[in-house]
Amino acid sequence: MKKIVVITGAGISAESGISTFRDANGLWENHDIMEVASISGYYKNPQLVQDFYNKRRQQLFDVYPNRAHLFLKELEQYFNITIITQNVDDLHERAKSSHIIHLHGELRKARSEQNENIVIDWDKDIKIGDKAADGNQLRPHIVWFGEMVPMMDSAINEVKTADILLVVGTSMQVYPAASLIDYVKHNTPIVYIDPSDSFQSNSIIHIKKNATEAIDDIKKILEL
Repeated sequence: MKKIVVITGAGISAESGISTFRDANGLWENHDIMEVASISGYYKNPQLVQDFYNKRRQQLFDVYPNRAHLFLKELEQYFNITIITQNVDDLHERAKSSHIIHLHGELRKARSEQNENIVIDWDKDIKIGDKAADGNQLRPHIVWFGEMVPMMDSAINEVKTADILLVVGTSMQVYPAASLIDYVKHNTPIVYIDPSDSFQSNSIIHIKKNATEAIDDIKKILEL
């Protein structure tokens, strides 16, 4: 079976009703990005950051995988599929995709403030005073600006072995995730699915549609 690596971003989840990373004014739900999505913002105001991610976590229980998530699962009948997602929701998991790498962490998990390897499943609010097994405060299992991306090496290894690369619903402007495209083998087909013009290259197939709207186009390209 040919191997397809799929890089997904906020666009695919937006079609399920999850707000995208930032609004047109550069704010994220009326917060400056660095206040709620950086390690420095967390240490400056941990209560604000915990509350912000508690609200985002609760939103997950009101949304569901859309046709694009389910389509990626269906592709496993014909291809070896690996999904590398920049999203912190669990919609790929709920769509039953088999191999998912979360670059930026997962909302439904929590970790020790001091040890990134102590990670537990967590579906409720994280409160100040909730402790990890090592006695340190629990925090969202999210990779913030200013932190290393621990799954980056695994993602690079997957991209290097791809026969086809699909990029779905992401501007490919946020690093280091944006650099993944540089690791594909020479002449590997790259299909970019997003209505924007933010990512341009003469070497890719650009389908200027939302993820759910592009399903038939992808089927034609893959000869399904």
